[in-house]
Amino acid sequence: MIQFISHYTEQYSYLDGIRLALEGGIKWVQLRMKDASDADFLRTGKEVRRLCDQYNATFIIDDRVELVREIGADGVHLGKKDMPIREARRILGDNAIIGGTANTFEDIEAHFRASANYIGCGPFRFTTTKEALSPTLGLEGYRNIMKKVLGSGISIPVVAIGGITAEDIPDLMQTGIAGIALSGAILRADNPIEEIRRIKNCLEKAS
Repeated sequence: MIQFISHYTEQYSYLDGIRLALEGGIKWVQLRMKDASDADFLRTGKEVRRLCDQYNATFIIDDRVELVREIGADGVHLGKKDMPIREARRILGDNAIIGGTANTFEDIEAHFRASANYIGCGPFRFTTTKEALSPTLGLEGYRNIMKKVLGSGISIPVVAIGGITAEDIPDLMQTGIAGIALSGAILRADNPIEEIRRIKNCLEKAS
């Protein structure tokens, strides 16, 4: 599984990046526009919904639970300082996809009990695409966390995030994670679509 998380760069708008991800064959995108107004988020979100329908992709928005239905997104991803997962579930109902950010096994356990559908766990290494970064995990961090997850009987997809490149995939997938989330590795590439194909190939070989 590859998740693409939108990011604004000098070269690509939020919408451009998502379009590239979908053209490259990624089937799960998250619209993340932390500093945008609700009006801008809504406008972009509706465009992304149309694109995701065109490419038959899952569409998640970051944080803004109150806009999920208006945009027509499939669900929401919630960070540690966003609305609690249990509250979002009460508002959105059982069919919405709800993801939670985790940095420890305890975070994952709490999100699982609160009815999250998946976990974004990280950061793997330092990344410039996110402020207020939690401690980096590295390979050893994922090994330790996933050992506890598997040993506790918790059954939830854990997606690694944070500064991941194609070269990291083989070792990361050995830890027991379900997939990876990417942003900068794709948007900074000379040819983003070729880079997505390379990443997908690495993922297939490692799975």
